[in-house]
Amino acid sequence: MALVAIVGRPNVGKSTFFNRLVGMRQAIVDSTAGTTRDRHYGKTDWNGHEFSIIDTGGYSTGSDDIFEDEIRKQVMLAIDEADVILFMVEVSTGITDLDMAMADILRRSSKKIFLVVNKVDNYDLIYSSHEFYSFGLGDPYCISSMSGSGTGDLLDAVVAALPDDKTDELEEGLPRITVVGRPNVGKSSLTNALLGKERNIVTPIAGTTRDSINTRYNKYGLDFYLVDTAGLRKKGKVNEDLEFYSVMRSIRAIEHSDVCVLMLDASQGIESQDLNIFSLIVRNKKGCVIVVNKWDLIEKDNNTMRDWKEFLQKKLAPFSDVPVIFTSVINKQRILDVLQTAIKVYNSRAQRIPTSEFNEFILPIIEETPPPSIKGKYIKIKYALQLPSPTPAFAFFVNLPQYIKDSYRRFLENKIREHWDFEGVPMQIYFRQK
Repeated sequence: MALVAIVGRPNVGKSTFFNRLVGMRQAIVDSTAGTTRDRHYGKTDWNGHEFSIIDTGGYSTGSDDIFEDEIRKQVMLAIDEADVILFMVEVSTGITDLDMAMADILRRSSKKIFLVVNKVDNYDLIYSSHEFYSFGLGDPYCISSMSGSGTGDLLDAVVAALPDDKTDELEEGLPRITVVGRPNVGKSSLTNALLGKERNIVTPIAGTTRDSINTRYNKYGLDFYLVDTAGLRKKGKVNEDLEFYSVMRSIRAIEHSDVCVLMLDASQGIESQDLNIFSLIVRNKKGCVIVVNKWDLIEKDNNTMRDWKEFLQKKLAPFSDVPVIFTSVINKQRILDVLQTAIKVYNSRAQRIPTSEFNEFILPIIEETPPPSIKGKYIKIKYALQLPSPTPAFAFFVNLPQYIKDSYRRFLENKIREHWDFEGVPMQIYFRQK
């Protein structure tokens, strides 16, 4: 899926425009509260074309030098990863030094750049936008993020500039297992350990994401595409914002996968960036396997592994039904278990439960433990079924769906997971008017 990045200095209306694109639908939105900035990611569509969009945010504190330097890093990373760049400025403020610095970087990029002049709330302000021609980035698109004026013309141009989706180059029907995680947790080491010796039985195929490699893995009775997104960054760029880089790389990798192997560093534990990537996996409804690597570096006793699993379940709540594997890639410890578990999660994600079988199991449980009554009204669930969706989703037909609480939704999900194996698979439960 194509990725569009919004760049620009703070307070020009990037987040307002982002919210306008994703806020009117059930978008995948992830806000990571960092020490200095927020980052937003979502999906939107225009005229039937769906694409991902990321708001790069910006620093709100610090000296002018640090401020400019860090924004420059984010612009460079957005240029590196995104297919289309929206460079946003503010009409009333005019051209600032930061705007000029970013425009200078963008002019050297081979990516498609759209100059967006925001806060053009009336016709007279259009004349003030002419000064932005001096950037040399083409005609400015005058919009108002607040009212939505002019956004239609901009999105028409963005959709026309998006690259074609090339996911159909891979053979259909084969699982796509993607290794994701923070930098330097062992993603490349795991991939190399699995593929490094018997090159003759794999077929490298250029991936859908630039610099990602989809490799056909076909041995030990397993047949799937293993996607490696790690170790692809030049050492000269390692000092840039690796956290932001890993988010943008993970967005693309997760969207094109069926199951994600999220690798953690046992010596560092689970950090906020790991939780951010896990949230992306769950919100994209992908299967997930947690791999705790560098297990050989941990001092262990009889309960270490159990304590780690309990700790991870608390951190990952409410979706904690995720398989956890402890590996040492350097010692090739349990690395084949990772693939076998990922295939198991893939099969669980694709399983379909007959409606009669599902009702025979779930309706007696509902009758024994019905939803609590609200305002003297009794909530009755008549029947349920699994929806014909690519990922597990169940619909319960209710007389008063608006009164069912999230706690009862979790109760039903837990009962379903106890009876059927959906380990590592996000699940959606809907209540509909009967």
